[in-house]
Amino acid sequence: MGHSVIAFIIVIGVLVFIHEFGHFIVARLCGVGVEVFSLGFGPKIFKKKYGRTQYCLSAIPLGGYVKMVGEEPGTTIDPEDIKLSFTHKSLLQKSIVVAAGPLFNFLLTILIFYVLYQFSGIYLAKPIVGKVMEDTPALTAGIKPGDVIKEINQNKIESFEDIARIIGAGNGEQLDIIVERDSRLKGIVLSPALKPGKNLFGEEIEKYVIGIVGTGESFNKSLNPFQAMWHSVKDTYGLVKLTILSVGKMLSGSISANNLGGPLMIAQIAGEQAKEGIMNFAWFIALLSVNLGIINLFPIPVLDGGHLLFFGIEAATGKAVSDKLREKLNQFGAAVLVALMVFVFYNDILRMFNGG
Repeated sequence: MGHSVIAFIIVIGVLVFIHEFGHFIVARLCGVGVEVFSLGFGPKIFKKKYGRTQYCLSAIPLGGYVKMVGEEPGTTIDPEDIKLSFTHKSLLQKSIVVAAGPLFNFLLTILIFYVLYQFSGIYLAKPIVGKVMEDTPALTAGIKPGDVIKEINQNKIESFEDIARIIGAGNGEQLDIIVERDSRLKGIVLSPALKPGKNLFGEEIEKYVIGIVGTGESFNKSLNPFQAMWHSVKDTYGLVKLTILSVGKMLSGSISANNLGGPLMIAQIAGEQAKEGIMNFAWFIALLSVNLGIINLFPIPVLDGGHLLFFGIEAATGKAVSDKLREKLNQFGAAVLVALMVFVFYNDILRMFNGG
């Protein structure tokens, strides 16, 4: 239990620091004064003032905040502080400052992936046929277990992932395949068949397949700095896309919202990943960083996405959202977040009692 608590504090501390540091550094670059930079909420355990900014460590480690000069519309500001006021900056500058928090979360994921890929490379499944399924194009065409897929439609095959990608993108078109069998190359021509299957979310779909399964063997591929950066950006984009799809499917009811987890689940998984080693732990932080970035971009008042929504309305209408309406929407947003927190805590407690 203590192991999980420490791992949880490290994970949340890193994610919150990066997110708030994004707001902080971009605000300063835009000429906005920052009064408070706090990790955590509630009573302050530690505080130190440097220049205008008070840096704090607070008691509740479930978030953080950056308080800027003139952040709230209608706040009385000393004349000499007008030039440092967030409210008095342009819409573009304010939007950049607000978007910087989620952006830094995405950049953290890219950075973690880059370091991992430079340190250990990437692991890919070998393009070796382990099993040929019954009543499939591969069986009819004569593909056999042990065949090494070398080329499909003149595309060099490096991994089993390449095979799936090319077949999926081909939309059922004929495939010219070259396999290596007994140290000899052999050409095979076949057309994928449309078969029922399941996607990552467990939904029933139809997809084109040729009917082969890999051996499960993998190999390590070293990456140069440019390749590591490419894979880091690509895989971060893939995580962002998958997370957004997951949220959409939860909202539509395709995926049960019972899959949502809160602090207790994060602590449990963080502890497990920390025990597995620094690389697993770092990957878990990268995954959560993407989730935090996306959640903060939801158009819910009190989140960064809610502020960006207000700025978008102002840009479209030519006038800012009234203070009264903003206050009501913020209260609504806060209520939504509290309800969500209660729900994920409920899910966490159910998992604990069910042994999950």
